[in-house]
Amino acid sequence: MTNPTQPKIVIIGGGTGLSVLLRGLKYQPVDITAIVTVADDGGSSGRLRDEMDIPPPGDIRNVLAALSDVEPLIEDLFQHRFAGGNGLSGHSLGNLILAAMTTITGDFVHAIGEMSKVLNVRGKVLPASNRSVILHAEMEDGTVITGESKIPYSGKKIKRVFLTPDHIEPLNETLTTIREADMIIIGPGSLFTSILPNLLVPKIGEEVLRAKAKKIYICNVMTQAGETLNFTASDHVKALYDHMGESFIDTILVNDEEIPEHIQEKYAEELAQPVFYDTEKLSALGLKIINDKIISYEGNVIRHDTNKVASLLYDILVQDK
Repeated sequence: MTNPTQPKIVIIGGGTGLSVLLRGLKYQPVDITAIVTVADDGGSSGRLRDEMDIPPPGDIRNVLAALSDVEPLIEDLFQHRFAGGNGLSGHSLGNLILAAMTTITGDFVHAIGEMSKVLNVRGKVLPASNRSVILHAEMEDGTVITGESKIPYSGKKIKRVFLTPDHIEPLNETLTTIREADMIIIGPGSLFTSILPNLLVPKIGEEVLRAKAKKIYICNVMTQAGETLNFTASDHVKALYDHMGESFIDTILVNDEEIPEHIQEKYAEELAQPVFYDTEKLSALGLKIINDKIISYEGNVIRHDTNKVASLLYDILVQDK
């Protein structure tokens, strides 16, 4: 699952962006550890979280699938979502398997490890915590929205996000992995609801700040209504710095490919627009800027080009070495 002689990369995030990146990175000669948020409270994950008192399995499931090395049919089976059935509708089979494995082993992290063996995962997948956390957002008007799934729909601008309960313990393995990393990658993914919930887990954020590894932020290609409306690339970075209390990113990777007008129009219906990378402000923050054509399209949906981004990251790693 891991190779101790390869350079160690830690990737912190959640959601679709993390899974997309990992699909390309797993083919590079690197030792991957993905640290995944456990703040999700919507859909199948939220139901299993509430009914079984386990961390939400959805983001973990997607990362396991992305790093898996099995026949496509097996991955499709793991990712299958039931469309009907009394009580089954909306559940992913992979979520149910992770829930069952947690019951069998008595431990969520152990369950992930066993599923990693079954799926022949290339790397290691660790939850940010071995228990669920609740994400809250304080809005600029002072109101507080509770629940990761509700925050983007408040219609208000986020001032800060924070976690409860007060005592959240990360895994010792996670802290050790961050400490020993050669490169730490943050993003891509929803800034306030996928990335920051990891960094706000006590000790994880502190360990990232102290780590000697090069720290790279992969900026989102599009803004996100309810989270980063009208944000520039430097606004994303400043939000990370404000929450962590200091600057800590060395390099930012941004897209400079023009997005076709018809796709921009589609995203505009959701109040999303291309993230403008404001070079002067990024440079003033002390960041090295790597800009390239790093996107691909699935239908009319924009994704990071997983192989291109993975290649760029590996090149940075080799140059540093």
